Amino acid sequence: MRIETCYFCSRPAYPSKGITFVRNDARVFRFCRSKCHKNFKMKRNPRKLKWTKAFRKAAGKEMTVDSTLQLAARRNVPVRYDRELVQKTLKAMERVSAIRSRRERAFYKKRMAGKRARELAVARKLVAENEHLLPRMRGSEKRRLEEIAAERGVAAEELDAETVEEVLKSSRKNKTVAFGGEVRRKRLMADGGVEEVIEESFVSGVGDEDDEDDDDDDMDMD
Repeated sequence: MRIETCYFCSRPAYPSKGITFVRNDARVFRFCRSKCHKNFKMKRNPRKLKWTKAFRKAAGKEMTVDSTLQLAARRNVPVRYDRELVQKTLKAMERVSAIRSRRERAFYKKRMAGKRARELAVARKLVAENEHLLPRMRGSEKRRLEEIAAERGVAAEELDAETVEEVLKSSRKNKTVAFGGEVRRKRLMADGGVEEVIEESFVSGVGDEDDEDDDDDDMDMD
C-alpha cells in the first residue's frame, strides 16, 4: 500500500482518499483534500500560506535536517512479502516515530528559548512608556513594600503582584464610591425632628485614611 504525499501541503494522501488531478501533459497531482485542490486551481504559492509544510520549512519552523525524515522517501523497489520483515518494519516505524517526536520537542524548546525574557522586556518597555497612567503609591505603601522586600531578601521591584495588591488593600480601607450612587444623610431639624436626605454621587474614587472621621459625621444642623 503506497501512501502518496499531497502536492500542495505535503500531508499524507492515503489510498481512496483525496483528489487526483491529471494535467494535459500527463503529470499527476495528488491532493489530500479539496482545500488543497482549490488553492492549487487558484494558483496560490504554498510557500506563502502558513498552514503548509513548505511555508514552515521556509520560515525555519520545521525540522529540515533530520535523518528520520529520509525514511519517508518513496521507494519504488518491489519487495517480496515476508512476515518477519513486516514485523521488524513495524517495530522500526514505532522506534522512528519515538525518535522523531523527541527530536521535535528538543527543536521546539531550542526555538522557543528566551521567549519569556523577550516578553518581559516588551512588558517593561510598555510600562515605562505609559508610567503616567499607573496609579501613584503613597509613601507609607512604598515603605511597607520595602520592608517586605528586605525581609525576603529581594528588591522591591521583584515582589509578586499578590503581595503588592495585599499591601494596597490593607492601607486603603475605604471602599470605592460607585459612579452615580446614592448617599443617604440624616438632617436634624430645629424642632427636634430628623429628616432623611438622599443625594446623588457622581464622583468615583478611593477614600484616604484621613477621611474616615468625615464619614461618621452624617448629622448636619439646620
